[in-house]
Amino acid sequence: MCELLVGLPEVHILGVDDQVNGFLCIYIESTAERPGCAHCGVFAQLKDRSAVELVDLPCFGRPTRLIWHKCRWKCPERSCPVGSWTEENQRIGAPRMAMSDRAGRWVTEQVGRYARSVNEIATELGCDWHTVNDTVIAYGTALVDDDPQRFGTVEALGLDEVLFARVGPWRRQEFSTQMVDVKMGQLLDVVPGRSGAEPAAWLERQGKQWRDTVRYATLDLSSPYRKVLTTMLPDAVVVADPFHVVKLANTKLDECRRRVQNETMGHRGHKADPLYRCRRLLTKAEERLSDVGKEKLMGLLRAGDPRGDVATMWEAKEAVRELYTHADPALALEWVEQLGADLQDSDYPIEARSLGRTLIRWKHQIAAWHEAQVSNGPTEAVNNLIKRVKRAAFGFTSFRNYRIRSLLYAGKPNWDLLTTIAPR
Repeated sequence: MCELLVGLPEVHILGVDDQVNGFLCIYIESTAERPGCAHCGVFAQLKDRSAVELVDLPCFGRPTRLIWHKCRWKCPERSCPVGSWTEENQRIGAPRMAMSDRAGRWVTEQVGRYARSVNEIATELGCDWHTVNDTVIAYGTALVDDDPQRFGTVEALGLDEVLFARVGPWRRQEFSTQMVDVKMGQLLDVVPGRSGAEPAAWLERQGKQWRDTVRYATLDLSSPYRKVLTTMLPDAVVVADPFHVVKLANTKLDECRRRVQNETMGHRGHKADPLYRCRRLLTKAEERLSDVGKEKLMGLLRAGDPRGDVATMWEAKEAVRELYTHADPALALEWVEQLGADLQDSDYPIEARSLGRTLIRWKHQIAAWHEAQVSNGPTEAVNNLIKRVKRAAFGFTSFRNYRIRSLLYAGKPNWDLLTTIAPR
């Protein structure tokens, strides 16, 4: 009955001790047959026993410890170079792990699959934070890195960056780059930094055959990422994410509004200033403005925008939005080229000219959306999952922990393999 309650194979229960400090200690020994020497094959002799304490799953709501009396064997042949060795049983506990095997797999699923806090699990098991974290990393690394089938061919690849940590006395920002299958919404991997070197190295490791299957690659308006994709995926269609294109137009509009505000009023926006009052209306889509709202917007612009710079940028923003109302790739390219050229007119505000130059530089990638119809939206969704992991962990300082925890939660590992993997 005790063996059934403990649920471990091939063990004898030597005793149970209800300690004063609250732990329930279960003393066990292995029932494995006497082994032979790996070198000469002679049956080993028992040299001594050592008690190893392992953190186990709670029993009857109590933090539990397995006290495993491990046999230390020796070869009776004096000429044998092996000497002595300690028994191992992966089903009880993996070598160099401070947690039983079943507890290790349980905490990996709790922390990785359900994004529970390591500290919460450590409190529940009555052990140290490092004990749980080291176990999660050991089992999690094997689950995400040793499974060649975790992701197969990828038709559409997305790249984006996320703030990894703030380090040093000056809180320097460290970023990471995520590779995402935007068709499946699956995180493929995480690499440090937001330059092009690490993503290019990751793509190189995947092999040419895998890279040739990628038809589309989507990104925000990042020049380093564009260079990576055009170099490593020369046959893929690179697509500029529509959200970021429209966001750029809105950003330039807001920059123009703040510049005109300072030039005309001599200070930042106050609640009674016309341009400050219309800041929300400016970012709203024209078709979503009611007649009253549009009339209010035009009146405020007449009052606070004497040269018409903000009104010009608002029309430019709407022209950029209008680009995505049709699905004709040839018309889209012509549209971007003409709009980019028009916005660089010397009579237009500097923000419009800057927007026009960017549209010209990215014209092929912007127009490619009309052919590919893929965006970086799934990549942003994966970034949100990563941020949830960061919130549960109260931030990361170790990139290894950050990568494995992110892949366990957003990388869609095969959790059925958790019962079969060997921890690293």
